[in-house]
Amino acid sequence: MKVRTRSSAIIGALFLAVTLPLTLTTASASASADGSSAQVVLTEVARAQGPSAGAAGPDGKVWIAERAGTVRILGDYGLGDPVLDISDETTTDGERGLLGVAFDPEFAHFYISYTDLEGTSTIDEFAVADGQLQPDTRRTVLTQEQPYPNHNGGDIKFGPDGYLYIAFGDGGSGGDPHGNGQNLDTLLGKILRIDPTGGEPYAIPSDNPFVAQDGAKDEIWAYGLRNPWRFSFDAGTGDLLIGDVGQSEWEEIDWAPASSKGGENYGWSSMEGNHPFRGGTEPANHVPPVHEYDRSGLGCSVTGGFVYRGEAIADLAGSYVYSDYCDGTLRTLRIEDGAVTEEGDLGVEGGEVISFVEAGDGELYVLAIGGTVSRLDPA
Repeated sequence: MKVRTRSSAIIGALFLAVTLPLTLTTASASASADGSSAQVVLTEVARAQGPSAGAAGPDGKVWIAERAGTVRILGDYGLGDPVLDISDETTTDGERGLLGVAFDPEFAHFYISYTDLEGTSTIDEFAVADGQLQPDTRRTVLTQEQPYPNHNGGDIKFGPDGYLYIAFGDGGSGGDPHGNGQNLDTLLGKILRIDPTGGEPYAIPSDNPFVAQDGAKDEIWAYGLRNPWRFSFDAGTGDLLIGDVGQSEWEEIDWAPASSKGGENYGWSSMEGNHPFRGGTEPANHVPPVHEYDRSGLGCSVTGGFVYRGEAIADLAGSYVYSDYCDGTLRTLRIEDGAVTEEGDLGVEGGEVISFVEAGDGELYVLAIGGTVSRLDPA
């Protein structure tokens, strides 16, 4: 590992080593035509090497992770020099690499989610002082072996409750050959919830849904997921939204209210979206997606986003913004009481959209694996 001070799709079937030019277009359709009245553009603010994830950091800065193992801070003139470099500890084979980053609510700790050289998913922690990483404080919080080089998941976020949530895919290959999605005795195919500073190496919140249940991992918050590549919490309501990448026909977005006590079963691999998968039977406790779309029409790999809570685009407030790795169009959902009341198309295309980043002020950034870091702005 190399740590320096600052001096100046994956998803779906394969990562594509293609750099596409970013098309900046203005949404011009009316609300009656596309379900959204927001007029937006994508403004390229930086170029990166395979940007994969990001997080709001100290002093209002946005930190951007590059899949090969570096983290850089976005400034007025693009990205600065790496403040963290673990490129000798990870690999970009398959869907591996540096896949997620997060700060705790006090910006006292910085967390990275990556696959090591053996492919093991790893969550590491660094202390932060005066906005800078403290390399000597690095420690490993949690690891999970991965049987295949795909469906690693890897996203990490702190929830409104102050706990760290971790997304892991079902372990990979195709069709969940080990049945991990419905197996509560593995962390694969799950959203986890832990207290990273409450114990060594972490503590498990006492109100996690499967604590002390025989045959179940205490860390599990929700299950039945194939590859929950990107998830987020609504900064306004605390609701949880998960973009779960489909197998062959359906992409899905799952939703849980802030009042949830956890334990949701999103169905994989008995279900793909609302549909039985390969003759599977719908579980009695299946929580269907709040939204799904057919791969034959819109794309191949959902990229979960955020509910927009910024101030720059008033007509977008309260809309969930998401995309698809293969399609690249930014789309929106209005969700009320667990049901979609409106679907929209923002009319902008961001390339191979691999991730969204929510800045501290609620504005959204769009990352394309080809290298663009763009901000969603009013037209």
